[in-house]
Amino acid sequence: MGLQHLYPLHCSCNLSFGNLKPFYQYPSQHSLCCFPDCLTDGQLGYGEENSLFPCLVERFQDLGSPETLPDEARNSDAQSSLKLSSVKAGGMMSFAIDTLGALWMWGNCPQQTDAGEFCIAASSVPLPVWDFHGHTVVKVACGNEHVVAAVSTGETYTGGDLVCYAWGKNNHGQLGLGDKESRSHPVLISSFSEESSWEVYEIACGAWHTAVLTNKKSFDVDLESRCWTFGLGDNGQLGHGTTASKCSPQPVDGLPTGTFLISLDCGLFHTTVVSSDGEVWCWGMERGLGLCPEASFSGVDAGDALHPIRVQSPETNGFKFMGPVQVACGAAHTVLVAGDGYRMWAWGRGRSGVLGRNQTADSYTPCVVMWPPLDENFQEIHEDRSQASTSGVNDHTGTELEQKLSAASEELQFLRSKLTLMERYANILHISIFRKPLDERALPRSLQESAVFDIRKEFENILDTSDTDELNRLEIFYRSMLSGVKDKLLKRRVHEMVQECIVSLSAGRQTPRG
Repeated sequence: MGLQHLYPLHCSCNLSFGNLKPFYQYPSQHSLCCFPDCLTDGQLGYGEENSLFPCLVERFQDLGSPETLPDEARNSDAQSSLKLSSVKAGGMMSFAIDTLGALWMWGNCPQQTDAGEFCIAASSVPLPVWDFHGHTVVKVACGNEHVVAAVSTGETYTGGDLVCYAWGKNNHGQLGLGDKESRSHPVLISSFSEESSWEVYEIACGAWHTAVLTNKKSFDVDLESRCWTFGLGDNGQLGHGTTASKCSPQPVDGLPTGTFLISLDCGLFHTTVVSSDGEVWCWGMERGLGLCPEASFSGVDAGDALHPIRVQSPETNGFKFMGPVQVACGAAHTVLVAGDGYRMWAWGRGRSGVLGRNQTADSYTPCVVMWPPLDENFQEIHEDRSQASTSGVNDHTGTELEQKLSAASEELQFLRSKLTLMERYANILHISIFRKPLDERALPRSLQESAVFDIRKEFENILDTSDTDELNRLEIFYRSMLSGVKDKLLKRRVHEMVQECIVSLSAGRQTPRG
């Protein structure tokens, strides 16, 4: 197992980008780096060997667009490096979309045998998907062995003209084509075709299910968005209220109408969406957390979420995260970018530090990710920027940035100390009331769903689930507490009576004699 990082780190690789700025400043680059963990099928795009460091995918160097690839290969003078606009990875596959709208794939790719049958074949170098020649691929998503792409209806993408294609393995109906037959090449999903009343603007894939966000095409009605899901439904990841799988797209009716959904993503067995006004819903395995078999829910909270569950925001004690931007899902955790890009929230399984809060504990409610990560690596980045700025024109900006970083660091340290103090106090208080430490993995439902903690109800739950020995210990504990309270009240009453007698005697002495 590699080194685990408990909070976000900046990645540096030994590649020269010439006059280009570092890639953390630009969403698209001339070069593509892959960050592997364990691989066997060429999903890195440069060979079949494992690597612990970012490696350049040289297939994208000195190549033109797919439609001109043969001609430009003969004429080196006409060659120009491809510029990538986005990348996507999932299962054992990797994908890239270049700025000309062409799609490339490598790893375990859906292919067709010489006999015309479907198969999954490994490719250690990026291959163009020729089926979209004459169209622009805007978005791509992939599950374990299936792919979904949002493609323009015309040659160029003008906005609002996307249709949806799917191909790959289809054993659970995850392609949305109405059957369970696998496809070697992209096939148009009829529910999201050009003739459909819905247009696609966001796509995501789980292990064996797919989710799509659409807009209503009609201009006569208010803007209406809808989430559709299909594929495997064993854990409620489709959000239809059942565990049945679906071979055709079905709307998620549990989501409220009149809201505009801006982002969605799928874990292996759960789905999450976020609306423009900051409301987040999740559904699927373990109450929408994902692959968390050790999640300690009880009663009506136990089991998988077959309907969308609204996630509470700790920041507002309500259900809205201010300034939502994007949501992303791992196998057993979810990350939300909010605050107009300045804040991150995470929840789910915390193993390997995936929640980014400097610990590995699970959190079944959203917790703030330590961002910016004011560690040595992050400070080195800003030191480098500061040094570069001294040789330039804007020295004042560098100094101002350092002051802001220093102030933010001090505030972060202050908040950490306050948080530690409050955690200790909450733990002591919880032990005093319930006779057991506070467990983040089993937060009371009343605390999760509102700002009010119903102590009486939670105490009744403790009594219902306690055995005889525990009840006896509770009786001794509270009998001792009650005795102490009665003793204190008695002492206080005696003290008051003594004070009253003293006042009365003093008043009698001061009365003049007849």
